[in-house]
Amino acid sequence: MSDQKPPSTHTRAEPGNKWRGDAKNLESALKKKISGEVRFDNGSRALYATDSSNYRQIPIGVVVPKTVDDVVQTISVCREFSAPFLSRGGGTSLAGQCCNVAVVMDFSKYLHKIIELNPQEKFARIEPGIVLDDLRAEAEKNHLTFGPDPSTHNHCTLGGMIGNNSCGVHSVMAGKTVENIEELEILTYDGLRMRVGKTSDGELEKTIREGGRRGEIYLALRNLRDKYADLIRKKYPKIPRRVSGYNLDQLLPENGFHVARALVGSEGTCVTVLEAKTRLVHSPIHRCVVALGYPSVYEAGDHVMEVLAHKPLGLEGLDDVLARNMKKLKMHDEDLKLMPEGKGWLIAEFGGDTREEADAKANALMDQLKKLPNPPSMKLYDDPDEEKKIWEVREAGLGATARVPDEPVTWEGWEDSAVPPEKVGAYLRLLRALFKKYDYGCSLYGHFGDGCIHTRIDFGLKNKDGIEKYKKFVHEAAELVVSLGGSISGEHGDGQSKADLLPIMFGEELMDAFREFKKIWDPLNKMNPGKVVNAFHQDQNLRLGTDYHPWNPETKFFYGEDNGNFAESTLRCVGVGKCRRGEGGTMCPSYMVTREEKHSTRGRAHMLFEMLQGEVIKDGWHSEEVKASLDLCLACKGCQSDCPMHVDVATYKAEFLSHYYEGKLRPRHAYSMGLIHIWARIASKMPGLVNFVGRAPLIKNVVKWLGGISQKRKMPQFAPTTFRAWWKNRAPVNEGKTPVVLWVDTFNNHFHPEILQSAVLVLEATGRRVILPEQKLCCGRPLYDFGMLDHAKKMLADILVSMRHEIRADIPIVGLEPSCVSVFRDELKRFFPYDEDALRLSKNAMTISEFLVEHSQFEFPKLNRKAIVHGHCHDKAVMKMKCEAELYKSIGLEFEVLDSGCCGMAGSFGFESEHFEISEKVGERILLPRVREEKNEKLVIADGFSCREQIEQLANHRALHTSEVLLKVLKEGSYKNPEGKKIEAPHTVPEMQEQSQLKNRTKTEPVEIGHEH
Repeated sequence: MSDQKPPSTHTRAEPGNKWRGDAKNLESALKKKISGEVRFDNGSRALYATDSSNYRQIPIGVVVPKTVDDVVQTISVCREFSAPFLSRGGGTSLAGQCCNVAVVMDFSKYLHKIIELNPQEKFARIEPGIVLDDLRAEAEKNHLTFGPDPSTHNHCTLGGMIGNNSCGVHSVMAGKTVENIEELEILTYDGLRMRVGKTSDGELEKTIREGGRRGEIYLALRNLRDKYADLIRKKYPKIPRRVSGYNLDQLLPENGFHVARALVGSEGTCVTVLEAKTRLVHSPIHRCVVALGYPSVYEAGDHVMEVLAHKPLGLEGLDDVLARNMKKLKMHDEDLKLMPEGKGWLIAEFGGDTREEADAKANALMDQLKKLPNPPSMKLYDDPDEEKKIWEVREAGLGATARVPDEPVTWEGWEDSAVPPEKVGAYLRLLRALFKKYDYGCSLYGHFGDGCIHTRIDFGLKNKDGIEKYKKFVHEAAELVVSLGGSISGEHGDGQSKADLLPIMFGEELMDAFREFKKIWDPLNKMNPGKVVNAFHQDQNLRLGTDYHPWNPETKFFYGEDNGNFAESTLRCVGVGKCRRGEGGTMCPSYMVTREEKHSTRGRAHMLFEMLQGEVIKDGWHSEEVKASLDLCLACKGCQSDCPMHVDVATYKAEFLSHYYEGKLRPRHAYSMGLIHIWARIASKMPGLVNFVGRAPLIKNVVKWLGGISQKRKMPQFAPTTFRAWWKNRAPVNEGKTPVVLWVDTFNNHFHPEILQSAVLVLEATGRRVILPEQKLCCGRPLYDFGMLDHAKKMLADILVSMRHEIRADIPIVGLEPSCVSVFRDELKRFFPYDEDALRLSKNAMTISEFLVEHSQFEFPKLNRKAIVHGHCHDKAVMKMKCEAELYKSIGLEFEVLDSGCCGMAGSFGFESEHFEISEKVGERILLPRVREEKNEKLVIADGFSCREQIEQLANHRALHTSEVLLKVLKEGSYKNPEGKKIEAPHTVPEMQEQSQLKNRTKTEPVEIGHEH
């Protein structure tokens, strides 16, 4: 039995900045005033307690506004209760500015529209919750773009970018966010709503004369400007990436007294943004990439200015430590091979309205560099796929630096300092020397063209000595970067982690100016208090800190990648929010259709972290809040591969449910579908009757209700004859040949035996002797969805015993259901991490594509057909679908692998009554519309039973398994057997049975290991 005691004895004190108000009445007042969602429950507070930083503060509550009026009313009610307020975008901030003891407002669910896009005047008006890539996609239709593009571009919001003054790769081309904002509609804490932008002297005087709160603000801003103008000009570094401090320089006469731009980068500490008018710039139609290899990252930094002279659109750099970490993590292994020789690299992008124009710019750079005494190694990429891979190498920086095997865990804290671009090489050398002084090891990469350097450092943030060492390091690092004319923050803002360092950069007099600027807008100090100015210190509100002492319960799974510690697993998420994408990849299907933080990988990881803290989530394994967050997890495993930190929510969900249900009855569908291996064997005795009951009017409704199955679903039909029954009456083929085990999974055996039959004929055509496990076994995959881990573990143990001889003989084991193969490759090792037979089985279990590509020399005829391919989630996450493309190419198939994510069925998930709607929405994102569009022209290939069932039920089309496609290849041509003789392939299942010499057998006898009768 696992430890069921909630972690009440391990609670930690609530972080600073307590609000002593009446949360219950505040919540009630908000619900009366707004149409949006008001969430003061413990689960919601836990979800928004941290961002992507080292900091954690429990909010008062969360508001998700549906309209701009909701925002106005929320601040009005907060003012009534003197409650602090925090505007939040994508929650990916790295300096702690997105967590606070405040009413947190999440704009991203509803307020994400483009209000106007004007291609003639090159601007857009947007709501603050819009994701950057959504704006860019619309703008690109007119060859325009919003220039700044941080690596979070497919999930960060414009409101968050405005708050942080975000930058990214293409700031070389277009500048920071501040240079790309023309106007803002803002709301102050005291209720003033107005539009601000560039202000002429005449407009300024007129506004001041008109008086009122607006006139008062403009007068105070003018006085502030006049008082500090000379000091601002003197102390603000003239570099591309000065993000630290408030943008007081935008109030200078030479900058047009631009109030909107002065508020960019204020991190929600002054006003709330309701709407923004953004500048759009020309986006070159064609692009190419040049990678340059140098002896070290320092030499790469030395040559930044040579590349900048050729006006690239972006110029990035990375070192050999980052590349080495990627290899350790097996991230982008093949992509790294595309890079030129070197130990430090620059990656430059060029653009033009024609391919020739873009390439000409790149070649001009390369020709110039070749004339140098020691030119770098070079490589030009003008193939879009290769370009994408190169950028993925660069964008993998976070995942390749945070948690590397056999290396200390690293953290933010000095992640985005910036210097003049001409000093990059010098700064990198001095910074590396400082790392060595403090015995820190880390990689160096970043936006070298703007002088911005990224790194994560192995700070010790759980003990007093480590925290003191961290503080000393960052203070010395701040003095270093300032001595070079740089900025302590070149991209991610000041928040809390950099606030203590601002006096080093600006001096106390300008710090007074910052405090005055904040007070002009927010005299009551209620807008994101404790950030940027009058801020908490670096060692306050730490997510870890000296009082970090989480509950560490017993677990069913072994978490070897996290030192066997479940608490460490919940720390994997660094909050970067890649799981909050609206499209692309597999992770996270439920977030893609709900836009809810609690249904993202990040949200679920944060909920589990909070469960172990026991402060807000106090019920441990019995927490209803955690269960609700995990409820819409489809266990697709997409996070296991798509998440840069490999957060594995599918495993965490199974773990949680196994404890949650101890001593409780599970829901009906847990027994009807989780135990399908039992019911299928019973149904195989009378499939006709079972099928009739499952489809008969009235009766079927009762059956579905009893099984917890949606009335909108059709019951899958059991096959008249199971595959094993077909096999039992079949004469051996290829006796004496090298064996291969065919894994007989429950679903194909009982529902689609023709898929297993196809695989038999295909494998035999390659010259192999097909054998089956002697006993009727099941991997137990459906059990994991309901936390039935004890049962699942026993079933795997039975497999290890029953198949011991085949396992120890290292015979390949081919599975046709990807989820079964993934159990052997994943969960098996979590249950039996030190069992040699388990490790052997995990190594030898493979999909039919993997077997044919890696273990067979057989050449198939050409099919010459077109197809669309939907990859099973577990295949993509665990097996990486690494062989399917090669196999399909070898048979002459012209195919497209859909970026369709999860099908939505996800095992039993899509059958369950309460999940049908979400299942349908997930499928309708991409997969189902494409099938309806293409099914008459192209083959539809889907190896997963769930995927095929979703396609058949909601798109009215039967998709093919890869084994069926391969049999089709053999059927439409002739192939050579191992003796070189041409053999005509069978054409139909009855014909297969004829040619396989069906024999009636009534008795089974013991045979040699690996044989089955």
